[in-house]
Amino acid sequence: MEKYVRLQKIGEGSFGKAILVKSTEDGRQYVIKEINISRMSSKEREESRREVAVLANMKHPNIVQYRESFEENGSLYIVMDYCEGGDLFKRINAQKGVLFQEDQILDWFVQICLALKHVHDRKILHRDIKSQNIFLTKDGTVQLGDFGIARVLNSTVELARTCIGTPYYLSPEICENKPYNNKSDIWALGCVLYELCTLKHAFEAGSMKNLVLKIISGSFPPVSLHYSYDLRSLVSQLFKRNPRDRPSVNSILEKGFIAKRIEKFLSPQLIAEEFCLKTFSKFGSQPIPAKRPASGQNSISVMPAQKITKPAAKYGIPLAYKKYGDKKLHEKKPLQKHKQDLALSGWSIVM
Repeated sequence: MEKYVRLQKIGEGSFGKAILVKSTEDGRQYVIKEINISRMSSKEREESRREVAVLANMKHPNIVQYRESFEENGSLYIVMDYCEGGDLFKRINAQKGVLFQEDQILDWFVQICLALKHVHDRKILHRDIKSQNIFLTKDGTVQLGDFGIARVLNSTVELARTCIGTPYYLSPEICENKPYNNKSDIWALGCVLYELCTLKHAFEAGSMKNLVLKIISGSFPPVSLHYSYDLRSLVSQLFKRNPRDRPSVNSILEKGFIAKRIEKFLSPQLIAEEFCLKTFSKFGSQPIPAKRPASGQNSISVMPAQKITKPAAKYGIPLAYKKYGDKKLHEKKPLQKHKQDLALSGWSIVM
């Protein structure tokens, strides 16, 4: 830490602290995540180091840039770029009820999707997408941050078994204690888009139990007719209760009213690297076909699948309820069926 001068603590969570610092080498401000690993088991420490390896592989204009990491005095320090523009949550609150223009919403949303595409294409779940984890740089660029609970998957459709995330953004499948995949990130993406359109959470309640019931029912106040049909329809698609019915982030970016904005935020070369030519030829763009990396290049170490964590341990109550009444849902073992379905379609699950 001798290279950095602490300025102020800007956040604190289960992971540890977020500290704003100034580099003595270049004079720039950075954010350091300080994670206490002294009481972790050797397995937990290794997983923390793998998270750093994941972060180090995230190089994209719409993802908060990792700079370096080091261990000192029983703590792991992760140095990230500092986004001077704050986060979307604060930006939404600053509106004081005045709705955003649709162009502004779509420009932000496209950049969030470009970041999430980069993540999902690398078989990683973010697992904590929320407006507080989406930042704005000084020039207004959107950057997705806080991969503190991300995890790498062996397959893009591997079903995770850990209940995690922020309550307002939990998907129905997580609330029902079912396995989940990258479509839970899509649900959370829908929650962020809804907030941008309404300046409110899609699902709000006075208790965790009632919040879960609302999420499982999938009912939310409609988005204002002030916005286009395309935008309102997209919100509904992201909030499909069945994860299989939700679009992938790649499908979202192929929608005409979304795709036409991508060139505002990515260079032709980066479009070529991130997208295939076929996708963009539909919209008149002609990026250079991307070269596939050589075998082993830019590889990311894969984290093992984790055992399920009971939601009660995180939120104090079970998350599975019937739509009506207070009885728990009958707990099933859905993983085996998913395992069979995925095996038939050529996908594998790592247990």
